[in-house]
Amino acid sequence: MNTFLAFDLGATSGRAIAGTLADEKIIMEEISRFDNGMIPVGKHFHWNILGIYNILRNSLKTCAQEGKYRPESIGIDTWGVDFGLLTKDGSLLGEPYAYRDPHTDGMMDEYFKLVPREKVYDLTGIQFMQFNSLFQLFAMKRGGSSLLGSAQDLLFLPDLLNYLFTGIKKAEFTIASTSQMLNPKTMNWAGELFEAFGAPVSLMQEIVLPGTIVGTLTDAIAKETGMGKIPVVAVGSHDTASAIASVPAEGENWAYLSSGTWSLMGIETRKPLIDKETAAMNFTNEGGIEGTFRFLKNITGLWLLEQCRKEWEQENCSYEQLVNMAKTEKPFQFFVDPDVPDFLNPENMVIAISNYCSRTGQKTPETIGQFVRCIFESLALKYRYTIELLKKVSPHPIEKLHVIGGGSKNAYLCQLTANAIGMPVIAGPAEGTAMGNLLVQAMALGHLNSLADIRKVVCNSVETEIYLPRDTAEWEKAYERFRVSGL
Repeated sequence: MNTFLAFDLGATSGRAIAGTLADEKIIMEEISRFDNGMIPVGKHFHWNILGIYNILRNSLKTCAQEGKYRPESIGIDTWGVDFGLLTKDGSLLGEPYAYRDPHTDGMMDEYFKLVPREKVYDLTGIQFMQFNSLFQLFAMKRGGSSLLGSAQDLLFLPDLLNYLFTGIKKAEFTIASTSQMLNPKTMNWAGELFEAFGAPVSLMQEIVLPGTIVGTLTDAIAKETGMGKIPVVAVGSHDTASAIASVPAEGENWAYLSSGTWSLMGIETRKPLIDKETAAMNFTNEGGIEGTFRFLKNITGLWLLEQCRKEWEQENCSYEQLVNMAKTEKPFQFFVDPDVPDFLNPENMVIAISNYCSRTGQKTPETIGQFVRCIFESLALKYRYTIELLKKVSPHPIEKLHVIGGGSKNAYLCQLTANAIGMPVIAGPAEGTAMGNLLVQAMALGHLNSLADIRKVVCNSVETEIYLPRDTAEWEKAYERFRVSGL
């Protein structure tokens, strides 16, 4: 039996999960869970990275004191693009910006005055989103940030946490690949993108592949937590990279959907797909495990429902109740494109959805059930749209869709997705990110040999649900209306 500890950090919550590998199966147990979220400071939003670090330290202490688990290593994954800055002596410069902060508003168009959009995509193969690290860094430089002027090093959030635990600065490949500052063809930083606005590429760190042991806990942390000098592994540090590693699939003829606050939909490839067609489709090429690439589209996912629930707090509705309300409503009444800027971080998501429907010539939802059904059907239809694009450029057929992450537990959304895309949906594991994190640690320490081994363990460890398409003729008609409504 071999035990590992995963810190799986999301933009709304984080968890410490222990995983024990034995007999080609992994058993996981949650050690602790904590809230996370953007902190508004004036007109900006930041992450309390030192608060997160302190929670992780306390989780290590708890794990050591309770004695139930003695992990051989730890690994940290987070969301993408955000970063912290360090001074020459290694001190943290302020709290990192959160990716939904408005300081990047308009920055893409300003940057394209320096480097054409086509050139940026050719160099990076990354989907254009205003909060990509490139545009965050450009916004700081353009705004005359004194923090950036004092910075010696830039570290993406999981790399920053690894540094706080080990004192060693590295850039793990999968998280670095989300930045739009990495060239996936050379596996190095795209220096001319920095030079264009006078930012030194020397801010960046040496790139290491997932499954690399960064170092061990510092002497102080090893003693304080009681963990000893255990290794810290650079796992698939971007949470989606860890999640995709846990897809229980064989062969190549499948697509994946990592479903949660964000929906990340794509295929696994052995090389980046970068040409005029993929540029026009605005797909991204992000790093994966064992030299793979995640050719995918970032889709605004259950964020819409999460934000609506804040407006319905007084109704005190459970998630199950919201789903049941949606089921009682008439289908295909309202459609939204989840990815329009209206839904990035509105003050009131319910109003934002109503305004979108009105602006696109539709009636507006009135009941909670209508809003929920609108969100679920719109997501399912956006998945269909994305699958159609993937089929045009995929080097292999797509015959089924694996749904992993929290959204895989939503049987209603999974069924709607199968109906919309017209192919089987295989749901699970729900804890794919943590599972992938743990199993990459196992590979780093020599207990598994390959990505294929990881997926074999996943298949042995989880039960999946299969959803077959229904009512395909009605969904075909709905898809045509959805495209007309605003896509």
